[in-house]
Amino acid sequence: MSNAGKRIPTDGGASLSHNPFGALSSAGLPPAPANLPDAAAPGVTKPPRKNRGRVDIIRQKAGRGGKTVTVVTGFVGIGLPEKEQLAKAMQRACGVGGTVKDGHIEIQGDKREEVARILTEANFRPVFAGG
Repeated sequence: MSNAGKRIPTDGGASLSHNPFGALSSAGLPPAPANLPDAAAPGVTKPPRKNRGRVDIIRQKAGRGGKTVTVVTGFVGIGLPEKEQLAKAMQRACGVGGTVKDGHIEIQGDKREEVARILTEANFRPVFAGG
């Protein structure tokens, strides 16, 4: 059984015979707004993102077998996927483990300064709370 007759050439010779968008034109469409910034334009910067709110950074030892844990609480308006992404960035920056539990992020060890830096970069307002 030879597939020689059924092979598709990969040399770039013949193009596809049917393009569903080939017959479309932009005639009759309204023009694009002129005041939108071009993302590829050099020298154009994005406006700074709005402050995303206060988050508390707490150092805890109680109930953890004497181990210190940095806990970040008080997130408003972000979902679990973004919390997991932030936790992953904190773990990489601190070189430790961590998790997302009950709506807050737990990082192993006393890593409050590093965690605060990452949260500031993500436009949160970190506050050291507790002990």
